[in-house]
Amino acid sequence: MDTRKLINAAMTARENSYAPYSGYRVGAALLCGNDQIVCGCNIENASYGATVCAERVAVFSAVASGIKEFKAIAIAGGADEEKDILSDHAYPCGMCRQVLREFADPETFKVYVARSLDDYEEYTLEELFPKSFGPDNLK
Repeated sequence: MDTRKLINAAMTARENSYAPYSGYRVGAALLCGNDQIVCGCNIENASYGATVCAERVAVFSAVASGIKEFKAIAIAGGADEEKDILSDHAYPCGMCRQVLREFADPETFKVYVARSLDDYEEYTLEELFPKSFGPDNLK
């Protein structure tokens, strides 16, 4: 898997973000089990509770297309609108971590949190979401 390609897809998806209230634009690129990349961006709403994060948009889009196996996700976000290097790393929120956990093996699923193509951090979902609750807990 080409990490830079995945990060670039997340940075490109960020350009489609709809964030008129916070100005905090996020893009996500989800690497599926079939090596397809499905992207998402955050979509804000005047009723803040209806806002959806980029990570969940990517997962929901993939699932709606019939894809339910995932290998990795790259996330790029921040308030800097026109730069190739973002000011900070945009980590997935708790709700997004839970949604990722529903479909991904926490020990092998990779999360890349990027400021640029060359400045990124790599984690497993287990590192970001230890002792998580998932489908295995209901068997």
